[in-house]
Amino acid sequence: MKGFILPARGKNILLVLLGNALYALAVDMFVLPCGLITGGTTGLALATRYWLDVPVAGFVLVSNIIMFVVGALAMGRWFAFNTALSTFCYPLFLDLFARIPGIDSFTRDPMLGTVFAGVLIGVAIGLVIGAGASSGGMDIPPIVLNKYFGLPVGAVMYLLDFVILIGQMVFADKEQILYGILLVLLYTVILEKVSVLGHSKIQVKILSEKNDDIRRIILRVLDRGCTVLHAQTGYTGAERDMLLTVVTNRELAKLNHLVLETDPQAFIVISSVNEVHGRGFTLQKIYK
Repeated sequence: MKGFILPARGKNILLVLLGNALYALAVDMFVLPCGLITGGTTGLALATRYWLDVPVAGFVLVSNIIMFVVGALAMGRWFAFNTALSTFCYPLFLDLFARIPGIDSFTRDPMLGTVFAGVLIGVAIGLVIGAGASSGGMDIPPIVLNKYFGLPVGAVMYLLDFVILIGQMVFADKEQILYGILLVLLYTVILEKVSVLGHSKIQVKILSEKNDDIRRIILRVLDRGCTVLHAQTGYTGAERDMLLTVVTNRELAKLNHLVLETDPQAFIVISSVNEVHGRGFTLQKIYK
């Protein structure tokens, strides 16, 4: 068992490190040179730099440590373990990349900076969340508020980002504000896609007069599991069996072809699922 757990944890650690490196790279390469405003801890750091002339990396480090302590006390050791890497690595990467000559000379165009920063930050946070960790900083208050008051994490996170953007309006012009809103929207959409990348599967439900033939095809040809569900049609009230299976995106076209070849009148419902746990996916198959 240990042989499987350790590689998984090592992979998660690498994903968290890669995610934080990409986040820091986006800030040093596009956010700061293009004068963009953003949400989260970085947005607070930009506002603090304007008012108090505090270095961004230094503020992020202190803020992340404070948020890490709050999260560890409120959420326990496991949360602290998952968040520690992001809390301490991101500001270090931020300072490290800032020392690279020419890092801030790729572009000064705010639209290009917004697009590339949004994509990089979205991929970065998505990798961290997909690894089962928190990116630290301002991600922690929504999680704590959700635990004690039941407030939705996503809504609180959006609200905090909006408040942080408002705090930067004092030194930002109208275009910067619009770019900031676009940046937050862009990385939010990207991170939601990346966080489930490689985990999403396709759920297929099949109603057919040839269920037995299709069930054997799923089991033997596709080498996938299949569940028989009892169903009743809504129009005639007829008792029917429905097949339920989960396949990968690559297997979907083949399944469609085999089912329709067996029964051209088959009724097929296809839907996407974010993640699947169990035999054949996260656990090894057992053949009998």
